[in-house]
Amino acid sequence: MHSLAANNVGALVVSSDGIKVEGIISERDIVRGLQSMGSELLGKRVRDLMTKEVVTCVPEDRAAGIMAVMVSRHLRHVPVVKDGRFVSMVSIRDLLQLRLDEVRSEADAMRSYIAGGI
Repeated sequence: MHSLAANNVGALVVSSDGIKVEGIISERDIVRGLQSMGSELLGKRVRDLMTKEVVTCVPEDRAAGIMAVMVSRHLRHVPVVKDGRFVSMVSIRDLLQLRLDEVRSEADAMRSYIAGGI
């Protein structure tokens, strides 16, 4: 739990070997644990609190598809796995920023096209 705050992130992948995704621990898991266990939570291991059924993606997945899964499953973070190895984490914030950049670029292109056509 200390690692979430120390790294200023909302979720961390849990892996005993640094390769395979065994779970994910998020702020949401901790809040749920506090609700059900109260102060006993402080004595628990991360493995007792983590989400064990983790939705993952691969680098080749399209951002729109990952975003759709995140929205439908109410996820904020999805580990990226390549050849069975954890390589990165994508957040809904990352995807929203990517989409915002795309929309801005499209708007700039449209303005340039319109201004050039007058």
